[in-house]
Amino acid sequence: MSHITLIRHGQANSGAQDEASYDKLSSLGHQQSQWLGEHMRVQNQHHTRLYTGTLKRHQETAASMNTGLTPIADARLNELEYLTLARALETEKGIPFPQDQAAFTAHLPQVFAAWQKGEIQGAPERFVDFESRVMSAITEIAQGDGPALVVTSGGLISMVMRQVLRLDIQAMAHMALAIYNTSQHRLFPIGGTLSPTMFNAIPHLENPDRHYAQTHV
Repeated sequence: MSHITLIRHGQANSGAQDEASYDKLSSLGHQQSQWLGEHMRVQNQHHTRLYTGTLKRHQETAASMNTGLTPIADARLNELEYLTLARALETEKGIPFPQDQAAFTAHLPQVFAAWQKGEIQGAPERFVDFESRVMSAITEIAQGDGPALVVTSGGLISMVMRQVLRLDIQAMAHMALAIYNTSQHRLFPIGGTLSPTMFNAIPHLENPDRHYAQTHV
């Protein structure tokens, strides 16, 4: 079993109102990704494999990191469709779509809870199916040879943490809200089980002149 370093993509189009419009990096997202790649090279972080989802923001992040590894795209590593879920919840339950960061922070746990309970009829996939595909992808990657990088999204990373830490849905939602763009999260095999040994690390953004680049959305 090999260790896995999960990386959230760089800042995307945070003002988007739908999934397609959101799925591209901002100029800052490319810069964050470049800084992360440079940091990993300076620290001689060693990885033999690179995986991404099939989303544009995942692949752009991996390209800007410039790891020298050939990425393997796997749709199981794609993000949950929060914007689609939020629109469906608005239509079906009358819960308003969030219009600012404060509203989004309160709204995301509502969406996760309703989705898990099967209360969103227009959900593009069931919560249990999202949970299953994430588990299958991470298990398969862990069984491969050599340390692996996985460039993915915050919701998926929070699901991985839910699985390894046995979090309830509210804790998973609040963890998702905390995850920085281009943050690192490491799972290490201990006693035959993947255990988290790093969460939300952004050393490449810790210098004071880069604090402006510490973004969540």
